Amino acid sequence: MNQEKIKYSYTPDEWDKIGNTLIYLTKEIGNCSKTKLLKLMYILDELSIKKSGIPFLNLRYELWKFGPVAQEIFVELSTTPTKLNPFIEQEISGKNIFVRPKKSFNDDEFTDNDIELLNEVIERYGSKSASDLIEITHRKNSPWYNTAVANGLLERLLSDDINSTNIYIDMTELVAFDERKKQLYQDYLESH
Repeated sequence: MNQEKIKYSYTPDEWDKIGNTLIYLTKEIGNCSKTKLLKLMYILDELSIKKSGIPFLNLRYELWKFGPVAQEIFVELSTTPTKLNPFIEQEISGKNIFVRPKKSFNDDEFTDNDIELLNEVIERYGSKSASDLIEITHRKNSPWYNTAVANGLLERLLSDDINSTNIYIDMTELVAFDERKKQLYQDYLESH
């Protein structure tokens, strides 16, 4: 995959789905830290691609020390939100930012399969800490791990040498073993 840095932006419908995903997660789990939400969003995409070849949110994840991180979402959750302002509110507690829903969940952008996947992620990962989720997303042979190894950055990321890169994580490896899902994923990426 071409690792060239490109400007990535989301459509209004994509922002609606991202915002309502955050509403659903924080409503069902309770206040979530920014880091926990970033990990849960990644897990939603990873599981969705593995199951169907179609991403849940289709976010672009970069290789960061505590990544994978969708930079545009990270920025939204780290400052006063602009695109996500209609959906969430933040509370700062010490060094942590916690997110709460600002309004009711709207399922217009969600299929029944989407809701099932959200519930699966909440059931499997909702009680885990942000640190636990980082360990899960950094597991050996995960896309984060493989991208770090392929770019010679694993040791530097695991130490305090570097915190972030602008290298995108290639999610294609999640479906490399299944030609049908791989083709669905490639077609999805080309059309979006």
